[in-house]
Amino acid sequence: MSELPKTFDPAEIEQRWYAHWESNGLFRPERPDAQPWTIVNPPPNVTGSLHIGHALDNTLQDILVRHARLKGMDARWVVGMDHAGIATQMVVERQLNARQQKRTDFTREEFIAKVWEWKAESGGAITGQLRRLGCSMDWSDERFTMDEGFSKAVLKVFVDLYNQKLIYRDKRLVNWDPGLGTAISDLEVETREVNGKFWHLRYPLADESGFIHVATTRPETMLADMAVAVHPTDERYAALVGKQVRLPITGRLIPIVADEHADPELGSGAVKITPGHDFNDFEVGRRAGIEARDMLNMLDARAAICQTSDGLIPAELIGLDRFDAREKVVLRLKDEGFLVPWTDKDGNEQDAEPRKIQTPFGDRSGVVIEPWLTDQWYVDAATLAKPAIEAVRSGATKIVPKSWEKTYFNWMENIQPWCVSRQLWWGHRIPAWFAEDGSVYVAESEAEAQAQAGEGVALTQDEDVLDTWFSSALWPFATLGWPENDDPTLGGRYPNDVLISGFDILFFWDARMMMQGLHFMKEVPFKTLYLHGLVRAADGAKMSKSKGNVVDPLGLIDQYGADALRFFMAAMESQGRDVKMDEKRVEGYRNFATKLWNAARFAQSNGIRASEHVEAPRATLAVNKWIIAETVSTVQAMDIAFADHRFDGAANTIYQFTWSRFCDWYLELIKPVLQTEGAEGAEETRKVAGWVLDQILVMLHPFMPFITEELWSKMGDRPEYPIITAQWPMTDARALDPEAAQEIDWLIRLVSELRAARTELNVPPGARLALHVRDAHADTLERLTRQNAALARLARVDRAEGEAPAGGALQIVVDEATYVLPLEGVIDLDAERARLTKAIAAAEKERDSLNARLSNPAFAEKAKPEAVEKARTDHAEKSAEAARLSAALGRLG
Repeated sequence: MSELPKTFDPAEIEQRWYAHWESNGLFRPERPDAQPWTIVNPPPNVTGSLHIGHALDNTLQDILVRHARLKGMDARWVVGMDHAGIATQMVVERQLNARQQKRTDFTREEFIAKVWEWKAESGGAITGQLRRLGCSMDWSDERFTMDEGFSKAVLKVFVDLYNQKLIYRDKRLVNWDPGLGTAISDLEVETREVNGKFWHLRYPLADESGFIHVATTRPETMLADMAVAVHPTDERYAALVGKQVRLPITGRLIPIVADEHADPELGSGAVKITPGHDFNDFEVGRRAGIEARDMLNMLDARAAICQTSDGLIPAELIGLDRFDAREKVVLRLKDEGFLVPWTDKDGNEQDAEPRKIQTPFGDRSGVVIEPWLTDQWYVDAATLAKPAIEAVRSGATKIVPKSWEKTYFNWMENIQPWCVSRQLWWGHRIPAWFAEDGSVYVAESEAEAQAQAGEGVALTQDEDVLDTWFSSALWPFATLGWPENDDPTLGGRYPNDVLISGFDILFFWDARMMMQGLHFMKEVPFKTLYLHGLVRAADGAKMSKSKGNVVDPLGLIDQYGADALRFFMAAMESQGRDVKMDEKRVEGYRNFATKLWNAARFAQSNGIRASEHVEAPRATLAVNKWIIAETVSTVQAMDIAFADHRFDGAANTIYQFTWSRFCDWYLELIKPVLQTEGAEGAEETRKVAGWVLDQILVMLHPFMPFITEELWSKMGDRPEYPIITAQWPMTDARALDPEAAQEIDWLIRLVSELRAARTELNVPPGARLALHVRDAHADTLERLTRQNAALARLARVDRAEGEAPAGGALQIVVDEATYVLPLEGVIDLDAERARLTKAIAAAEKERDSLNARLSNPAFAEKAKPEAVEKARTDHAEKSAEAARLSAALGRLG
């Protein structure tokens, strides 16, 4: 046993222990005969740094994998990184730009070589940061979505899906980022509210019989309008359906069609339809019989105006940026009399109505996203979704919390084709080759494609790469050796046991893993899908750099230690709720670690050391029987919490047991036994205390791995038996002793009541009071005799015989007995009564004032929600304070 330093220093022990675990292979110890247990880490971007969401996600995973390891399983946490196509290409292009170079100065192969160089030199900083958090990942087999084995799996999946007619090429609208020149996923689109305008236009009927009015926030798109839609039941336009409009500027003739997309209650009830540049309009156009190949496109890849296929856009607009073109189009519409002025509240005419508009931006480029009609590769997601829907319905995969099932089903049952091509150089290049006649050949290699096409046919490979979500959808099985490993269970590790994920990527990643896993492995990818919330600022707002409320987890680790941050994440992770960041709570859990440290130092100074057995020692003293039973109950509660994935429940259970039961009560109750020479039961108590401390360290280890390993090593000489590979406590109902538990629980309640009463009545802390008892049963009197020393020490009372003398006294009731403590000469009774009476009046006044405010409907309706909630909280506090003070006054008799 090595003596612990007086001061707990997290930084020193964290670095030392992580290096020890990793260098000794303790994250995946040799357990060939053990039950496999597997979890895969959502691969962070190779460009990424640890943010607070990563801290939550990875803490929860590490808690589960450490728990499984303690349970004796062959636990493996698969780790790796995502190649992050857009983000990585942007990083390398910025480096080139800083040297006055650009990507197109190089061949594709030369640029990709530079990306690999960047990865080798600077990529993957997050892996070191995950180590700082304490993540016990299987670093010996770290994967990368662009490594050779994984890339083979990606190509196989694409080719197989194509051959099964589940991947195809189609012309559809995509989220197009003109800044990056590529299609992007919905997750990469950031919607912002901007100050925009609403222009009102009038389109002339082709027969010159009148006009039809429409409105738009993007007037430049009228250059590619192909219809005007009205609702089928809108009688105002019934006679116009089927007629044509002659568009201003282009002169294009377009039909008026009936479609339910048009809302009769909104504006004029008529809607301009630009199917090539609006997602809703695309569907209206298809319902009107316009094929995607015939839809007009008026923008190039950089969102500059290009000529439509009918050649009707005026030459002076060609080449203009979309926003410059907007100004020109509005000016021309106004000059030609097709712009309907908007009148403000002061009666002044304006060209457009000011509006707050929800506008999509690329989250990386920062430019406005355009719905753009382009040829892309798509996955038939609707077909793949059917088995994934059934897997959740049947319980093959359990979603926790269950409330997310409805959202999952709704999205999956209405799923759209999945665009998987991206216009980038960095990524898995699409294994498709085109002949000059447009024929396409899909194969895992160019040689195979050439064999399909035949000798002499010139082939050109598709320039696009696959969406990174396509490759990461294979993560649960491609990381485990598929397709080379043809074992359907991949060595007992497929399906994975659980997946931990933020709810925000349920569709982008989790659902797609379900689809691909079921299709290629014929089994669900994970048995349980646990969805956690977001980490928000203390006021509940979403964290963002623009708001300045982003919290750096590494800074918190520097200040409070990784264990404190991890415990905060676990304790605050309540199923179905977001986590509100609270640095004071993190600090509080650092204090919890310090309390445990000091408890271990107390143990060392009193001859308590590590237990030599997993089983509880034999106990005769009631206090030892009680703490053993409390330990067993805690293990049972922890087991239930882990089974239910209640991270908060497990964390708060071990916290309360450690802080309250063990440190505050047990250690205090055994001090007389340990510190009195020759005291009966001293050796038994040391063995019990050492065993209980060991169980605490093991149960706490998944949450606070560093301090628990340090204390484990210092409490006994067991270098071959580190806590990371120790044994999870076993529950033995034979250790429960109801009689001993009842006695110590009674003692704790009595001492707590006596302490609270003394505090309420301002009894000096050092004053010893006589304790008279009346109406006590015989077993209570026996308990008082047995626990006399504990009461004298913990409550500063001395047992007195006979009736209490007349006069003011403190009175409390515990169970059937009344305890009377005379206060004459100890405090000024009259002054104390006056103080309590005054305090009661003040508390009741505030209570009643708050009640009146809360009872006022106007307050509840008009006040901010946080103000109403604060008033409720304050009212509850003042009500409780008034009741407590009244009880204290009543105790004076």
